[in-house]
Amino acid sequence: MPEIDLRARVGQVLPGLRRDLEVLIRIESVSSDPSRRAEVWRCAEAVRELFAAEGLSAEILTAESGAPAVVATKRSRRIGAPTVLLYAHHDVQPENDPADWDSPPFEPTERDGRLYARGAADNKAGIAAHLGAVRVYGDELPVNLTVFVEGEEETGSATLPAFLKQYGDQLAADVIVIADSSNWDLGVPALTTSLRGEVSVDIEVRTLEHAVHSGMWGGLVPDALMAVSRLIASLHDDEGNVAVEGLHAGRAAAVDYPDDRLRLGSGAIAPLQWIGSGTAVERLWTRPSLTVTGLDAPKVDGASNTLTPSARARLSLRIAPGDTVRNAITRLREHCERHVPWGAELTVTVVEACEATRIDATGPAYDAARDALTEAWDGTAPIDMGLGGSIPFIATFMEAYPSASVLVTGVEDPDTRAHGANEGLHLAEFERVVLAEVLLLRNLGTGGARPDA
Repeated sequence: MPEIDLRARVGQVLPGLRRDLEVLIRIESVSSDPSRRAEVWRCAEAVRELFAAEGLSAEILTAESGAPAVVATKRSRRIGAPTVLLYAHHDVQPENDPADWDSPPFEPTERDGRLYARGAADNKAGIAAHLGAVRVYGDELPVNLTVFVEGEEETGSATLPAFLKQYGDQLAADVIVIADSSNWDLGVPALTTSLRGEVSVDIEVRTLEHAVHSGMWGGLVPDALMAVSRLIASLHDDEGNVAVEGLHAGRAAAVDYPDDRLRLGSGAIAPLQWIGSGTAVERLWTRPSLTVTGLDAPKVDGASNTLTPSARARLSLRIAPGDTVRNAITRLREHCERHVPWGAELTVTVVEACEATRIDATGPAYDAARDALTEAWDGTAPIDMGLGGSIPFIATFMEAYPSASVLVTGVEDPDTRAHGANEGLHLAEFERVVLAEVLLLRNLGTGGARPDA
């Protein structure tokens, strides 16, 4: 297929692609909500039908009673063509309070060049991008193709290891393209090459067997809220750096993260000061962070004059690439044990954990990806970026297929607001995403070189 036709063909398939994306968006495939399990299955079937209609052999598979996943395959007519696995997920986050949305969360609505709805970007746009690449090529695929659309990514991909063990041969590939990340900015593409891991623990501090009168015993007996507050305060130094000793911290690429973008993306109030030391991208990508994400304590309304006997907090520790879950748990536990005050009783319970990921983004597949992204973005080269958040399944894929090149690409941008209210897909950027994937498959099918080179 002549190169000039690829860009034109993307433009031709885009209207139908958007219609199919909107059909998927209207399916409330919230995997964390048991009452909407049928919707997750309905979405899987809709995805299966879309790829089957393009001539792929498509089926719904599960492992260990997990959520339904779609696996679709089609072979290239080219002898010796490489095999490429395209990953996305069809489940979405809960919409939470619909009153926080400017339009109904499951009704796709366009405003100012964005398509707003839950899942519009994360990650049903990833499915649509893969579908668009398939449609552009039809029966002229330059590579052997496997599409894997998972149904439980938003709940931690709990059965993915079992799925890969059961169906791993069907998913084996030379190159794995994971369309579930972000681009650097509007007009600037990116490859994600590192992600922080996570250790989530619950700490419980007890000072009393039971509640007692604050007037009778205050001044002698510490209450549990005082104790847990002291412990939480010990987790950071005066600058806001994580004070837990023995955690790994690394250097990040010399990328400028403008302050206005940091404030827009984070929603920080105008006078707020940033915490920590080092560059912004180091603090967000390659250094640990520690956040209190939950606190069990008596409510202010209706509080009585008693000393609280026990208090509990959930800590979310993001670990830097190069660190390990085992080390992070050990170091955090040791820190808490050293800093729990006044002889209070401490219990530390690990809730969940996932390893950090660092990708060696060198070699022909990565060259092919960078060339494709640069071409799709009209000469703007991609940035190798990190993510402060975690995508646990990436490490799972890298462990299962150690010889495969894993490319983490993006359908999102800094203002996508994934997981929040008013999640939105930038439609012009989405067209570039589809074109980049089409060009990537072309490059991979020709050994990384453009056919006219």
